[in-house]
Amino acid sequence: MSIAAIESVLQQMRVTSLQTGIAQPAAEAAEPGGFAAELRRSLDNISTAQTKAYGQAEDFEMGKPGVALNDVMVDLQKANVAFQTGLQVRNRLVSAYQEIMSMQA
Repeated sequence: MSIAAIESVLQQMRVTSLQTGIAQPAAEAAEPGGFAAELRRSLDNISTAQTKAYGQAEDFEMGKPGVALNDVMVDLQKANVAFQTGLQVRNRLVSAYQEIMSMQA
């Protein structure tokens, strides 16, 4: 796996986070930190999306006013897509690590 492929996946994660409404604040986006910091921010965004979706689902179950079923379902699907994207990034990182470890010195 090449660096370009990993950067492509990170770009896809950024686009997904913008589309799902869990984009990071502008001040946080400007902070440097490299790959590890970007990965941490992506994982935090996934966690935030899941927490928000599950909280909204609980609010719907409790009968709180202003919580529509369609909004709950859409948010749960957004959280699921974000999680699946993160899972695929993890799989590709593990694959790249295994490929690098199997290289001859």
